[in-house]
Amino acid sequence: MSHTTMPAGTTPSSAVPDRAELQLISARRGRLLFTAATILLLAVLALQVLEASGVTAIGLVSWRPLLFAYILWAVALCAAQILIRGEDGQRAAFVLPAVLFTVAMVVFPTVFGLYIAFTDWNLSAAAGRRFNGLDNLRTLFADVYFWNALLNMVYYVAAVLVQYAIAFGLALLLNAEIRARKFFRVAFLLPLMLSPVAVSWMIGKSLMEYRFGPAATLARHLGWDNPAFFSTPWLARTSIIAMDAWVSIPFMMILLLAGLQALPAEVKEAAKVDGASGWQSFKEITFPLMLPVSMTVVILRIIFQLKLADIVINVTAGGPGGATDTVSSFIFREYRDRSNVGYGTMLAEFYLVVIIIFVALILKGASRWMQRSN
Repeated sequence: MSHTTMPAGTTPSSAVPDRAELQLISARRGRLLFTAATILLLAVLALQVLEASGVTAIGLVSWRPLLFAYILWAVALCAAQILIRGEDGQRAAFVLPAVLFTVAMVVFPTVFGLYIAFTDWNLSAAAGRRFNGLDNLRTLFADVYFWNALLNMVYYVAAVLVQYAIAFGLALLLNAEIRARKFFRVAFLLPLMLSPVAVSWMIGKSLMEYRFGPAATLARHLGWDNPAFFSTPWLARTSIIAMDAWVSIPFMMILLLAGLQALPAEVKEAAKVDGASGWQSFKEITFPLMLPVSMTVVILRIIFQLKLADIVINVTAGGPGGATDTVSSFIFREYRDRSNVGYGTMLAEFYLVVIIIFVALILKGASRWMQRSN
């Protein structure tokens, strides 16, 4: 009976783990890593909550330990995905950092803000933060200044349609074959390069200053006895809308100009051959083809308009009598002037819900209108 001998330095094939076994071992390590990191995160969170509620006093005076635990958990999650899923986990690891960053910077502050919204927390009071149930919500519904600011947003949002019409006209002009077209494109973009805070000081506080401002001086020469641009509600609101439009129209114009340049030239040439006038070409060809771009521009501009605050805060501080107030500027003053963190957070959370519902309705309406137009 013959015996086969193995070469020196070799091991039996049963002693060498195959690919499936290596993958199983790697998956176990990944699950163990993720479980340990999750337990650590939950433990730190529980200790932090107990410390914040006054049950324990172990020295966790800030939320920094929870932040470090979350970062460690995020790294462990990405590593566990690679260990458990292999190549699929590597692809997921490219997306997870962005998702985790969004959770840390958007979702968690929103949820934490929701908790603050149901507390009585005034920084100028010695009592500190305490839970007060629905008191802030009741105060909100009875706050006439807040509802006045919300009503003002209707005027500011409606002004977006006028801004769109002006931006579309400028885009058509800059898309035509005119002299110094490149110069005008750069010149019209200059307001977009400026900060709204700088614009509010240059125009609202200097150019439109009612005693020595150039605009007021010109108005006096034209026969206006008291050219105070921010003295009456309707004039002050119109002045704010004009300054905001001067900053925002270039943004809409450049997007519309890009859309016009992307239109197929063959369609316009065919319309000219058929004898269509300029207005007919715009009405039947250019405007319908620009509807997707137009809807995107208007919706983006409305979203930005709902956050309007900087120009109002620097120029009028919401006056006269709240005529120019926006919800954002009103919330800002609630924090800065009254140090009312709890009520101010309730205002912000309520306004966030209003914005989400409003934008969702706009998107749904725009989608239906686009389907009917097609």
